Amino acid sequence: MAESKLIKDFKGRDVQRMRNIITKDYGAKTSTQIGYTKLQSDYQEGDVWENSGKVWTIKNGLKQTITRFDELKRLVVMPLCCPKCKSPMQDTRLNRLMYSIHQICFDCVIKHETKLKLTGEYEQYERNMINQGVAVHIKEMEGVLLELLMDQHDESFVTEAGDIETWKGKGIDMNRTTQEIQEYIQKLKDAIKV
Repeated sequence: MAESKLIKDFKGRDVQRMRNIITKDYGAKTSTQIGYTKLQSDYQEGDVWENSGKVWTIKNGLKQTITRFDELKRLVVMPLCCPKCKSPMQDTRLNRLMYSIHQICFDCVIKHETKLKLTGEYEQYERNMINQGVAVHIKEMEGVLLELLMDQHDESFVTEAGDIETWKGKGIDMNRTTQEIQEYIQKLKDAIKV
């Protein structure tokens, strides 16, 4: 039987790579490149930088992009643990509701409101919560009014038959509707001041 030989041509970079592995220097280079080299920047936890039109950060050791929806996600997505008491937040209707309003779990809200009732500050707290809700509703109504005032053009639609239909005014009296919305907004503002 003929003796088989493993004939392998090891290059210098192969030998250098094995040396690097043996010395546990895993990131060391095995060859030298001439030409373009990319600038390497080391970033730490919490650093924020921009690269290729994206904003990046490092959170919990992971490189992540920062988007305009991050703050919205933080407000909407309920965490696993309550930010205040650090207890697990079960995905219940009451926890979801209280987290969307107060950013804490239902139990923490109950404890906080009980303390306010004991100190006699609950009525003011309740009034402030209602006024905040009314203020948000006023902003929404002002947005509706602005949208209504900006959208005063006639709309044209192409029907299935290919005819062009023009709808004028959408069947409402703009002046009367605008006046009613302004009166409603004023009533809401007066209710907050009381």
